Amino acid sequence: MITTLRLQASAILLGGLLAGPVLQTDALAQEGPGQGYAKIASGAYSVVAEVRAKPGKEAELRAVTLPLIDLVRSDPANIVYFLQENRETPGHFIFYEIFANEADFEAHNAMPYVKEWFAKLPELADGGVKVMRMQILAPAGD
Repeated sequence: MITTLRLQASAILLGGLLAGPVLQTDALAQEGPGQGYAKIASGAYSVVAEVRAKPGKEAELRAVTLPLIDLVRSDPANIVYFLQENRETPGHFIFYEIFANEADFEAHNAMPYVKEWFAKLPELADGGVKVMRMQILAPAGD
């Protein structure tokens, strides 16, 4: 009986606790975290690119690549830009970028700061940049 009462009390308490966050989550989906997804149209132009530093050039490649974050994100045509580095292989960088269309991406690549970065790669990177050009997909009805 005591166990049953404890379980009922826990269920009521848990139900009350869950009701608040569930309602908050619904509101957040429209106004908070996650709202940015609505700004990315199905068919948007995305790029996943990879570059690897030459042995001993990891820190130098990182130093010339980090400024790209603010530069690219300040471009009004850029929707999303992330620079990532492999935790297990320092100097292995992955870029994730989204633009509305291919023309916006090509205009990005024509920017002087992007050209300057590419010009430094022969000295710093093992090979060039491997690029996958992709298309954003969304569920039917979005």
